[in-house]
Amino acid sequence: MCGLSGEIRFDGRRADIGAVGRMTDAMHDRGPDGSGLWSSGPVALGHRRLKIIDLSDKAAQPMADPSLGLAAVFNGCLYNYRELREELRAEGYHFFSGSDTEVLVKAFHHWGPDCVRRFAGMFAFAVFEPATGRLTLARDRLGIKPLYVSGDGRRLRFASTLPALLAAGEVSTDIDPVALHHYMTFHSLVPGERTILTGVRKLPPATVRTVEADGTSRDTVYWDPPFTRLPRYAGMDAHDWREAVLERLRAAVRRRMVADVPVGVLLSGGLDSSVIVALLAEEGQRDLSTFSIGFHAAGGDAGDEFRYSDLVAERFGTDHHRILIEDSRLLSGLPEAVRAMSEPMASHDCVAFHLLSGEVARHVKVVQSGQGADEVFAGYRWFPPVAAVPREDAFAAYAGAFFDRPHEDLAGIVAPAHLAGEDESARVVRDHLDRPGAETALDAVLRLETRLMLADDPVKRVDNMTMAHGLEARTPFLDHELVELAAACPPELKLAGGGKGILKEASRALLPREVVDRPKGYFPVPAIRHIDGPFLDLVRDALTAPAARSRGLFDPAYVARLLDDPGADRATTGVNTLWQLGLLEMWLQSQGI
Repeated sequence: MCGLSGEIRFDGRRADIGAVGRMTDAMHDRGPDGSGLWSSGPVALGHRRLKIIDLSDKAAQPMADPSLGLAAVFNGCLYNYRELREELRAEGYHFFSGSDTEVLVKAFHHWGPDCVRRFAGMFAFAVFEPATGRLTLARDRLGIKPLYVSGDGRRLRFASTLPALLAAGEVSTDIDPVALHHYMTFHSLVPGERTILTGVRKLPPATVRTVEADGTSRDTVYWDPPFTRLPRYAGMDAHDWREAVLERLRAAVRRRMVADVPVGVLLSGGLDSSVIVALLAEEGQRDLSTFSIGFHAAGGDAGDEFRYSDLVAERFGTDHHRILIEDSRLLSGLPEAVRAMSEPMASHDCVAFHLLSGEVARHVKVVQSGQGADEVFAGYRWFPPVAAVPREDAFAAYAGAFFDRPHEDLAGIVAPAHLAGEDESARVVRDHLDRPGAETALDAVLRLETRLMLADDPVKRVDNMTMAHGLEARTPFLDHELVELAAACPPELKLAGGGKGILKEASRALLPREVVDRPKGYFPVPAIRHIDGPFLDLVRDALTAPAARSRGLFDPAYVARLLDDPGADRATTGVNTLWQLGLLEMWLQSQGI
């Protein structure tokens, strides 16, 4: 797990190694254990390293192999690198390190860009071929590892974070009206290629981009599982599905134990993280470190779920760490959490994960985490209404439950100069739902969540907040083979028991009943949900700052009303609108925009 950066020129000039150095330095926190730069003619590569696999300098990056004619930078982990190394050895390749980076380089040489189909893991990488001048960029199937790009025709720059691209300079920081529409519709989520800035885009998940020396490029989407019933699973009953899910999850957790350093677990006390602890214990892992975070109650909302996490920790004898965060520390940590965001994210989880990660990084460098289970196994409240309608009515059901507000309401919130004229958010969702290959309305929505929304909400949140402290987070529920299995699972089995029914049934033999059948919880940060006191002052300062007034994103009268009554306006989904607006301005100002 690391941070990568680079530049390729198309105008005959040498790559700007200074700009790549600035991008690399901006990602120090992602890779505090080492750094490196490499350049050759039109290309320069940079890397920050977090030592997880092969702790020696032989695994340092950028990794150039003149005998193969390749240079590469890589962020992530190939969980099956040992198996791939043996396969490549049988093909005559020799290895000088024990790293998964070297496996990636030799796999690319042997199989070309199609090597991604053989990888089990989370990854973003860039491989340059000096002989042809060709650059290949790739991202893992679920988008667990980020990759941002910025180009102007003369060059293309890329990095693991958006702020790193800003550090290189010459990036348009104009606000993208379509992205702002998404931000205000999808509770701060901007899916797909766009970001809130017109000058920065993302490489989509499951995509390989081949960039030629003249600047032309082509994209290949290499993974798009069908969300339908497959012949190979015909005849399976509920018991068979339960066993199949448990076995696939067991394999996913086992894969993510691969490391040359200890691996812990972020234990919220919910079903998802608890079953990971249970499976690690089943694998024989002893003295497992687990970590839970809590906050003080506010506005009638509880601030922790320690009773559940304590129950799991006691059951499996983990080395458990309860972390209670004082409100004063939450307040002082908020600006740092905002700065750590590659894109503005209004979820309260961000601040919680940032503070939790800082504590966890004192003890371990790798953790497993339960993100993705709700999207993969239908755990959210908007899934049952979708399942109740015909395939052709999926959009209306999903929009009614998931959208923060309808398009027409944005005219009273967003200033005219920044308001998208069309309902761009509805178009994106409708286009995705209308694609063939999903059998039911729920199948279509789960495909939308998995293929489009997931990477830019919980996945990005966990990556940004953990990596801000040099902590690697691994997500077993986003193992691509588990996702493929869940996509084929009958919807009624996923929806049973109030959601995630098949996962609950698979977990019963492993976990206490109180954990399996508990009400669904959300990561509670009450002081942010109920904005008042010093938290309100922070939001007011951001929305009334000279930069915010000059930018003019939002209607001033509307902002004034919100500041007068901070809890008066909540979106359909419960998001506090004042927090949504204030967070965006706080993020822009934290990046010097």
